[in-house]
Amino acid sequence: MADAHALEAALDTAALQCLARGAQLTSLRREVLALILRSPTPLTAYQLLDQLRQHRQSAVPPTIYRALDFLLSHHLIHRIERLNAFVPCAEHAREHSDAQFLICRACGSVTELEDEAITQALTQAARARGFQPGRAIIELDGLCAACALTPA
Repeated sequence: MADAHALEAALDTAALQCLARGAQLTSLRREVLALILRSPTPLTAYQLLDQLRQHRQSAVPPTIYRALDFLLSHHLIHRIERLNAFVPCAEHAREHSDAQFLICRACGSVTELEDEAITQALTQAARARGFQPGRAIIELDGLCAACALTPA
């Protein structure tokens, strides 16, 4: 998110959503969320910690993990399991537990794709086999549109 006004608007919206849920987006949590929102690619906890230490020298791993846990629990970010990294939630305005992610193996970008038809198809297939599904997080590896057009 390159535009400073858009970033501040997104952070203010996140703060209001937290308040509506009875929680507070503290300055530290806001800083961590801003780092994630600004990044064009997913960031690991230690990458976030390194960036956070530029402004908060006393930051330690538990500091970042507590902030990440809060942001995850309030659906403001997602953890990309394959990368062990974090991205902003594209659908943070509404509660959801299922999501699909398109991960570009060339440039490292991640796009959240929330397609209800995919979730329904997966749920039906699982139930047909007697499986009771919970959350469905799908991570699809490939090439983004821009990288697919770039000659190897």
